[in-house]
Amino acid sequence: MEVTVFAIVLVVILFIILVVMALKIVREYQRLVVFRLGRCIGQRGPGIVVLIPIVDQAVWVDLREQYLEIPHQTCITKDNAPISIDFLIYWKVVEPVLSVVQVRNFAGASQGLATTTLRAVIGDISLDDVLARREHINQVLRVKLDEVTERWGVKVTAVEIREILPPREVQEAMNRQMAAERNRRAMVTEADGKREAAIKVAEGEKQSAILRAEGDRQAAILRAEGFSLALDKIFAIAKTVDAKTMTLQYFEALKSLGAGASTKFIFPMEFGKFLKPLVGYAEEAVEEEKK
Repeated sequence: MEVTVFAIVLVVILFIILVVMALKIVREYQRLVVFRLGRCIGQRGPGIVVLIPIVDQAVWVDLREQYLEIPHQTCITKDNAPISIDFLIYWKVVEPVLSVVQVRNFAGASQGLATTTLRAVIGDISLDDVLARREHINQVLRVKLDEVTERWGVKVTAVEIREILPPREVQEAMNRQMAAERNRRAMVTEADGKREAAIKVAEGEKQSAILRAEGDRQAAILRAEGFSLALDKIFAIAKTVDAKTMTLQYFEALKSLGAGASTKFIFPMEFGKFLKPLVGYAEEAVEEEKK
């Protein structure tokens, strides 16, 4: 009886083990490359995959994008300058069967391939271009790596250079160049500021002179207009003055002369002509009184 129970338990355990070995749950980002008696029969998944225990063997493949870090590599540029570069390779499996069958260790193979490709690319570029054309180098590396990894069922999606370390002498020269460039820009900015300020001052003085000239012109016009109006007024009043009024004005002038401290007076020869109208006016006054 005990032997029978033990056998049943053993059978159940073996059945569970076989079920576990036969059933595989494959996630959406995974695939199973199945080998039946050593021969590849293709990929399976996602979902539940049934395998024949012992007969089928499966290799898990991750389809998510991954990255491979390439450590600092010393390269020689076209102008014989040694530089150190490290970069990242982003890749993903597009053909699970090829990634298992065609290459044993993709990470190691990619690292060696990336190192040799990097040296070949940098060897065709001068130091200045390496420092200035990083994006171009990334694109060239990605294309060259993708040409090789395509046969492995792997797609290189991007290559990103993280750091470029030129020789110390070059770094010092670059620092001096940047300092000189900053000083030049500061001097140019200061000169531009002074020029703009001088232009603003000159424009202000010009506008001020124009306003002063305009003010003087308006003032001269107003003075001329006032003087003209005064002359017109005097002329209009002068028209209304008759000979008698003028004679009275002459008498007032003579009276003012007589009130002065002078004891001698000089009259022109025409003074007699001046007295004739006075005598006439006096005679007219006497005749009127007689009447």
